[in-house]
Amino acid sequence: MNIIIAGDGEMGSHLAKLLSGESHNITMINPNKDFIDEMDSNLDIMTLTGYATQVSILKSAGIEKASLFISVMHYEEPNLLACILAKRLGAKRCIARVSNVENLQPEIKKMYNELGVDNLVSPERIASSEIIKLIKHTAADEIFDFSGGKLTLFSLKLDQRALIIDKTLREIALDYGDMGFRAVALHRKGKTIIPNGNTRFMLGDMAYIITKRDGIDQILKMSGRQKETIKNMMIVGGGRIGRNVALNLEEEVNVKLIELDKERCYALSDLLGKTLIIHGDSRDVSLLEDENIQSMDAFVSVTRDSEANILTCLLAKRYGVKKTIALIENIDFIDVAQSIGIDTIINKKLIAASYIENFAIEADVKAIKVLSGVDADVLELEVHENSEVTRSPIFKLKFPEGALIGGIVRGEEAFIADGNFQIENGDKVVVFCLPSSIKKVTKMFN
Repeated sequence: MNIIIAGDGEMGSHLAKLLSGESHNITMINPNKDFIDEMDSNLDIMTLTGYATQVSILKSAGIEKASLFISVMHYEEPNLLACILAKRLGAKRCIARVSNVENLQPEIKKMYNELGVDNLVSPERIASSEIIKLIKHTAADEIFDFSGGKLTLFSLKLDQRALIIDKTLREIALDYGDMGFRAVALHRKGKTIIPNGNTRFMLGDMAYIITKRDGIDQILKMSGRQKETIKNMMIVGGGRIGRNVALNLEEEVNVKLIELDKERCYALSDLLGKTLIIHGDSRDVSLLEDENIQSMDAFVSVTRDSEANILTCLLAKRYGVKKTIALIENIDFIDVAQSIGIDTIINKKLIAASYIENFAIEADVKAIKVLSGVDADVLELEVHENSEVTRSPIFKLKFPEGALIGGIVRGEEAFIADGNFQIENGDKVVVFCLPSSIKKVTKMFN
């Protein structure tokens, strides 16, 4: 597939890395020559120095042959303009990153669709939704639903509470019997492991698990966790993410929101009816103590300063807060932040990548999740008649190295994959994939 990306900063470079690893023809447009030189030296892609809002630059990039044009520059106005121009010049599908929530309203989305912008992606809106879901499912460090919740991806950091430390998957099955879940990946000391029956769980592992609804309680029991009720929460940062989280939770939870910008505090007080708005600096420990941080059940830090988000979450942990969530912009910080005790990391670039990558996979993808801190995806693929995966039971399939089938949804029923399961036409299959295996996996479903 011919893909053109107009992007600045980490989001553009991450998408280029992600998609070039799947054997697409990638062209990157950026006006910053230093950025372009870095892309040239690190990735096997075509590059072009210039602005994607210039028709001559788009034509030089071969826009008329582009199957997908993605504009993820920092400001949304050039993204929208670039997509409108790209569509007029022949690009088949155009995706724009936006920040203004107003642009996501159905009537405005429809207007942009008519102008040629096929899809709008708001990392801030998706990040807010993930945080809200995690506050409502406190036991998980990361959570993502497939097929309307018939199958769910959980991530759990294994600490001293876990009952499965130093046990293999085979030993766990003997101890607990038939399990309604399957471990599809472990992240250990910066490396991703695809587990088999002899894989042993270790203290500090980040375990990624596919489960049916009736397997959730068993997972929590084995991990030594329990569902916590969130009654009081503190949010640091009143930008789009913090504002949206407070707006969606203030009817159910007692919310305190700390914001450094005084004018923004006034605007938030007009919008949020039940949230207590506090003007102050979250790095001021006395302020946090005065606002009773030790009584909080959840602490969410979503300022633009990744380091401040990490530090305030660690401080909240010291005060006994049960659930901490930090927004981290720098992808390189994710592994470190997870290893030092922050429960959940939110990264807008990975969130946007999950959405955009859907359109670059040449198979019937129903959902995709790019995992935080792990160079891997979990995909939900629909099976079509005569596809390779329908020809044999799972244990006979020549499934690519670096990929693992976690579960299957057939109609209203969900199944955890085992070797004897026969995949059929119409099934939806949840697959864990390393980047090197995605193309081979999707070919088996075509």
